[in-house]
Amino acid sequence: MELKQLFEMQRELDSFIEKNQNIKHDVFVEKGLALMIELAELANETRCFKFWSTKGPSEREIILEEFVDSIHFLLSLGNEKGYSFERWPETQMKEDLTKWFLRTQDVILTFIHNPTEDGYGAIWQCYGVLAYNLGFTLEDIINAYLEKNEKNYERQRTGY
Repeated sequence: MELKQLFEMQRELDSFIEKNQNIKHDVFVEKGLALMIELAELANETRCFKFWSTKGPSEREIILEEFVDSIHFLLSLGNEKGYSFERWPETQMKEDLTKWFLRTQDVILTFIHNPTEDGYGAIWQCYGVLAYNLGFTLEDIINAYLEKNEKNYERQRTGY
């Protein structure tokens, strides 16, 4: 499966949500904030910044689900602006997660205020680095996306 298929699946999910929720206004900024919140939830599950705690990170599956929650909004923002990518940004940069979460937040915020295609690509690059440092493969991400995508449809059908 290619990224362009995920963009299409996200377009269909967004259309379903907009129809189901009777959304008539531009929700780009709301989706941008949602992406930032999902990234923060991901950071929270990794516990990478919690120097005061001896408790380790959440289970891998929980961290992967939070990662994919971000990917939903990242795809959605690209669809909103007509930007897409066909290939996952492969990287092997070993980075400090805390610093990289902050970097990713900066890049997202910059994109929300000035939604350029280069800015959008920079977010994807950040997510490639995060995925590598969290030990996620493209296959992991796609499988988790497919699972969560269906869960999101079910949530809409049941009044989430």
